[in-house]
Amino acid sequence: MSDTTSCQDSVIVRAAIHPAIGVARVGDAETAYYIGPEVTDPLPGANSGHHRTTTGELKRQAALFRIYGYNAAGEVVRELTADDADIQWTAHVANRKADWFRFITAMDIPETHDLTVPRRNAAVKGADREKLVIDPGPRTITGRNVSGGAEHRFDTGTFTGVVVPLGELQTDEQGRLLFLGGHGVSASPSGAPPFNPADPDTFNNADDWYDDMSDGPVDATVSISGRSIPVEGAWVLCAPPNYAPDVIGWRTLYDLLVDTYIDAGTLPLPGTTSFTRDILPLLQRLSNLQWVNKGFAAMYGRGRPMDFEDREFIRTLSLSGQDGEPYEELRRTIFNTFRPFDNEVNEPRLWPWIYGDDFGGELFSPSPNTMLALPQLQQLHLQRWVNGVFDDDWHPAHTPPRTLAEVPLAEQPAMLDKAALHYCLADAFHPGCETTWPMRHSTLYGSPFRIRRRQTAEPAGEYGSTLDQQEALSLTGPLYAQGPGDITRWMGLPWQGDTAYCRSGYDPQYDPFLPTFWAARVPNWVLTQEDYEIVMNESLPRPQRIAAYNRRAYWFRSIDQAPDIPARMEKMVAEFGAQGIVEAQPGIVDDPDFPAIIYVENLSESRKQQFAAATESLQMLRAAAPANSWQEKLHTAGWDSEEHLREAVNLRARRKS
Repeated sequence: MSDTTSCQDSVIVRAAIHPAIGVARVGDAETAYYIGPEVTDPLPGANSGHHRTTTGELKRQAALFRIYGYNAAGEVVRELTADDADIQWTAHVANRKADWFRFITAMDIPETHDLTVPRRNAAVKGADREKLVIDPGPRTITGRNVSGGAEHRFDTGTFTGVVVPLGELQTDEQGRLLFLGGHGVSASPSGAPPFNPADPDTFNNADDWYDDMSDGPVDATVSISGRSIPVEGAWVLCAPPNYAPDVIGWRTLYDLLVDTYIDAGTLPLPGTTSFTRDILPLLQRLSNLQWVNKGFAAMYGRGRPMDFEDREFIRTLSLSGQDGEPYEELRRTIFNTFRPFDNEVNEPRLWPWIYGDDFGGELFSPSPNTMLALPQLQQLHLQRWVNGVFDDDWHPAHTPPRTLAEVPLAEQPAMLDKAALHYCLADAFHPGCETTWPMRHSTLYGSPFRIRRRQTAEPAGEYGSTLDQQEALSLTGPLYAQGPGDITRWMGLPWQGDTAYCRSGYDPQYDPFLPTFWAARVPNWVLTQEDYEIVMNESLPRPQRIAAYNRRAYWFRSIDQAPDIPARMEKMVAEFGAQGIVEAQPGIVDDPDFPAIIYVENLSESRKQQFAAATESLQMLRAAAPANSWQEKLHTAGWDSEEHLREAVNLRARRKS
């Protein structure tokens, strides 16, 4: 396929880096990495077995950046590589978490109008606070297949005198940029605990701790045959691992940003609704969550009442308003099962069964933000669907592009922008997995998907020792131009504490598995390799195989072998790379009970015995509890004791600072 059509202007007058926001992820493997998704629908399981090294370490996810050249009409001419351009890349990342304000709850919701938060490490004053910022400065790289140079490592930043590496730059065979973030290292130079039970607000806000998350601008200089081309820069985020790489969150970060730009008027409101593009993903993502949460499996799994992967069910839902078509009421019933955008009450039984920004440990709190609601754009699409005003464009034989090479050239930049954010979560921002609530403010962007830059000489805002909602949302607040480290500074510190304690089933009396937080990135309940092997063994009795398929193991079971919450957080800090990765494996084709693709927990060989012992320990607790008792429900939900549950709920409670 040629780069341009025969009649297209092929003179490149400008260029842009894509994805506009790239996402890297930490891992504990020393050098091994994989490249993050470049399309939204890669072949399921394409990377299964490749997220770990042969010795079991978790690989880092690299963010790959490309440059596309555009003509005067704004059309894509071609990707620019070392074959036809001189390219020099520069990136500057930093970590500002320890110098920033505590995260308690999202500061842009009505419930936090009176919330005031202090800075982390409040005892550190004046110029000494600069020692809390890990900023190695910019790094530059050029050429093909360049890696390993000391000059390309972000390893000169320090935290109170301790060197904290934030990653490195490499290039591939075409001179494209690879950003690799840190190795997931979090620590306290003084040996302070990651959480102080006497001050529950230290959850996500550990004093004298650092981690190696980061973010910052990515730029390039480009010349073609000696002619300099202006280049629109990008941004890179380094995030925690993706423990379920093929599972898409119910609302993605891409969805959120599109909503944000439409609301701000920088993107148009879609005039039509496509069943395949706008409706089916919203439904199928509920079924997708069956692989990481047992409650979702019970309702949306294979052969269950709302199996949105079932082709006949999809066909029924895709039929639009033809004369006499009988499915309008079915569509309406499904629509009315969702929590509406303008929800004014809290009703946990509505879809989706996902906690919201203001979940504070009480499932039946009066706050409407206790649970996640339909976004405004998705609600519009669903309403059109109910009314039969949508494009019936579902084709069961259609196969989406599985690699970037299969995407038409003109669509590749947009695909890269979308794919990077498609595998990030939008909700709940408590604080979140990859990013948090400032991302839904249009003031943060210079144009769609492009972070607004703070110029190098422009000073960062000064906000004193506390921050309240009025100042956070003000015209002089921190939601405008950004610098290195400004996006991730709002996130939990260290990230492992937050990951270890955003779970599901905080009210086992209501449901031991639901609602959940971030199951698409941090699983709750998973199918083990042992049970998968039973499922696939056709010589075994079918009831035994069905029982194995429906059995799930608690993803946190190994972490919970530690005696208390601070120790469990420490264990997550030390062993985050050992946690299971949920990966696609071959299933059974055309079977009523088992799907053609099954997602299974992948553990390193050296850890399997440890996780098996933890599974047995939890099973013994449940077996010893009287049937239908509170203790049985408690252990069914994964909690080893009532004290553990009570302490975990207390972590989530919002207190006025």
